[in-house]
Amino acid sequence: MNIKIVEVTSNKLLRTFIHLPAKLHGDEPNWMPTIYADDWNFFNPKKNHQFDSCDTIMVIAYVDGKAVGRIMGIIHNQYNALRKENTARFGYFDSIASQEVAHAMFVFMQDWAKQKGITLMVGPYGFSDKDIQGLLIEGFEYSPLIDSACNPPYIVKLVENEGFSKEIDCMTYKFPVNLVLPELYYRIQQRSNYSNNTELIEFTSRRQLKPYIVPVLQLVNRTYDDLYGFVPMSDTEMHEFASRYLPIIDPRFVKIIIKAGEVIAFIIAIPNLTKGIQKSRGYLFPIGIFQILLASKKTNQLDLMLGAVRRDYQGTGLEVVMGISLIESARKADFKDIEAHLILENNYKMRAEIERLKIPAHKRFRVYRKEI
Repeated sequence: MNIKIVEVTSNKLLRTFIHLPAKLHGDEPNWMPTIYADDWNFFNPKKNHQFDSCDTIMVIAYVDGKAVGRIMGIIHNQYNALRKENTARFGYFDSIASQEVAHAMFVFMQDWAKQKGITLMVGPYGFSDKDIQGLLIEGFEYSPLIDSACNPPYIVKLVENEGFSKEIDCMTYKFPVNLVLPELYYRIQQRSNYSNNTELIEFTSRRQLKPYIVPVLQLVNRTYDDLYGFVPMSDTEMHEFASRYLPIIDPRFVKIIIKAGEVIAFIIAIPNLTKGIQKSRGYLFPIGIFQILLASKKTNQLDLMLGAVRRDYQGTGLEVVMGISLIESARKADFKDIEAHLILENNYKMRAEIERLKIPAHKRFRVYRKEI
């Protein structure tokens, strides 16, 4: 097989890189495209400030002039300095079902990393934990979530056959809205409200919610700093993140707890957008945005995307207060299920809260590693 590896150095090549997964998997029932308008910003160093702290490279594999694979390399210099690591990440990997093609791309990427003095490669991983991370390894039969991998099974084999082994897993959990909560939870709710002297804030409009977005993300910076792959957000990144997600947030499903005017806890859930994004094929215009919004009104599933509790209030019941409020809001809106977005396997506190209710893992994703 005559395989040619081409670095992405033009908008034409970037278009090929962005749209290749649709050409490979567009007809698969449980595959979902990304939002291409977001991709054009994400992969643009002039618009995505995360490039400022990283060495990066994107390449496409061609066979007989046809694009058959892609991969991105990231050396996150800021993260490596913070964690005292010497690691490169591979991400956005995709390929036809050919080990030869996959091997050519990984050899290229490993050589690139070695030339920069790197000794360990991990992935799939983006710039941070806010990007798509890991490969789906369990739960292929289920509908995908926004900002999560939806690769076919053969992609896993391509990576493992290149000598990569487990680094860390993430899981999603799915449970019915009519889940019967133990009476203990309601006692915790009452005790927490009384003892913490806190206020639960709920919303009916994005206008009410908007002033809280940056304080929420500042809390993420303070509470996620010990999680795998996390990189603190700058003020610029916070505002970019807010502008990206605020339009798809339903204020009814955001719960924030404040004390003395300061945000000390929050959870954010959104109506599932999968069917709308699939129908739009990743394009917002001319009608894709309406297909996505319509899907968000018709879905019966909420996706729990993000949450945090300030460290000095963890274990005081605030998680229960917000969780009960979210479930009550979901019931009022006639939702049937809630799926919690990716949770690291070593996030024992959060997993314990979920598994105490005998809720099993729904999907499993894996980040891989390889000494190079």
